[in-house]
Amino acid sequence: MVGAVTSSPAKSGDGPAPVAFDDAMRSYEPVLGLETHVELGTASKMFCSCATAFGADPNTQVCPVCLALPGSLPVVNGTAVESAIRLGLALNCSVASWCRFARKNYYYPDMPKNYQISQYDEPLCTDGYLDVTVDTPEGARVVRVEIERVHMEEDTGKTAHMGGATGRIHGAEYSIVDYNRAGIPLLEIVTKPIEHTGDLAPQVARAYATELRDLVRSLGISDVRMEEGSLRCDVNVSLMPRGAAEWGTRSETKNVNSLRSVERAVRSEIERQAGVLGAGERVVQETRHFQENTGSSVSGRSKEEAQDYRYFPDPDLVPVAPGAEWVEELRAGLPELPAAKRARVKAEWGLSDEELRDLVNAEAIDLVAATVEAGASPDDARKWWLNELSRRATESDVELAALAITPEQVARVAALVSEGTLTHKLARQVVEGVLAGEGGPDDVVEARGLKVVSDDSALGAAVDQAIADNPDAADKVRGGKVAAAGALVGAVMKATRGQADAGRARELILERLGAQ
Repeated sequence: MVGAVTSSPAKSGDGPAPVAFDDAMRSYEPVLGLETHVELGTASKMFCSCATAFGADPNTQVCPVCLALPGSLPVVNGTAVESAIRLGLALNCSVASWCRFARKNYYYPDMPKNYQISQYDEPLCTDGYLDVTVDTPEGARVVRVEIERVHMEEDTGKTAHMGGATGRIHGAEYSIVDYNRAGIPLLEIVTKPIEHTGDLAPQVARAYATELRDLVRSLGISDVRMEEGSLRCDVNVSLMPRGAAEWGTRSETKNVNSLRSVERAVRSEIERQAGVLGAGERVVQETRHFQENTGSSVSGRSKEEAQDYRYFPDPDLVPVAPGAEWVEELRAGLPELPAAKRARVKAEWGLSDEELRDLVNAEAIDLVAATVEAGASPDDARKWWLNELSRRATESDVELAALAITPEQVARVAALVSEGTLTHKLARQVVEGVLAGEGGPDDVVEARGLKVVSDDSALGAAVDQAIADNPDAADKVRGGKVAAAGALVGAVMKATRGQADAGRARELILERLGAQ
């Protein structure tokens, strides 16, 4: 479930001033399209045995095949095909019984072959859908996003433009190319046009990208780390006047690399195109590049004329023909998908819509589920992840799942609180120690001496001292004002650094003051 991101229209710098979003929506209806590239987490590349690990030294994970040296021949990665089928099935697609690879010809410096092996008119998976949920003032709304195709292809290398102010080719002194990424398996998921979303269009785009990311992650076929480029979105937007029958001219904002930016890119492009149309000009069909610092985009290259990529079947690769029995075996082996998991945990854990939304927005469902499996109650697990641990993740500017604490360790902390070994205050200190690398919860309790003090001999001295130091409160308790014992309990807790069993301390105070 995704809420709205609001912003003022940002000046694009290459046309009439943008129109405020609400004003744009009064005059125009947006049509969306999303093309998403998922980099698969296979051990080797799409057509060769080179490693795919992220972050290796430049040009160290290459071979004659991915460098397209003469005489080298590609061989299809079977795991990549299996991953594509599993994703297609999860997206409710039809899986082709026969498909093949094609060569997409165009020149670019980080394309070693000067063509990309992809799929064109015969993709592996077609005609699916993904349901997404967005929040509206009237409540949650489900939007069905139809999937045109899921096809396999290889990634390009990576070009870095050096010496300029923007990191782009314009103004750069020179460029360097790293071919490590060339040939890594990609799946491209292309939606059909998404209509009738109105002012929810930015939220729908973000919700779709979020749901797709979570779906891919649940299948275990990619780490979908947008910051590393393993999930990249191209955002297509067009506007048509309200009541019109024909779509407007679309733009394509390339390689948007965060969920928030997907939403911002749709919003800013609606504002920009509305400004162009409102000024009596026409929208140019082009690619655009999103600017994170401004929330707007800048023009890339024109696509007003059809690009002739001269597709033709790759003569070096045999067709792919997945058997029906294998496809059904893969379907039967699909894990519980995110939507089904959300529905199940909501019922099993007795969550309200708001509580479920909080878990979804914090990306904490899997963490809470694993903590429950490790023995914690759903309520305890949810509170720890959404409160203390979410706060620490925010302070450290990391994702919740990146914190140095496991669900099993969180469950152990919750158990120590439940059995009375720790108070909540002490438990937070234990979590702090675990996150600092001091060991597991029991190790931290032992090393820091954090167990609750509950035996009478250890508490007696602290209780006597609290009574002696607070005679007014003691007199009130003797006089029958039992509520005044709270001040004495507080003094005991302070003296024991929060380790006293507050309940037992209160009992001892009342006994000593004859107030039972």
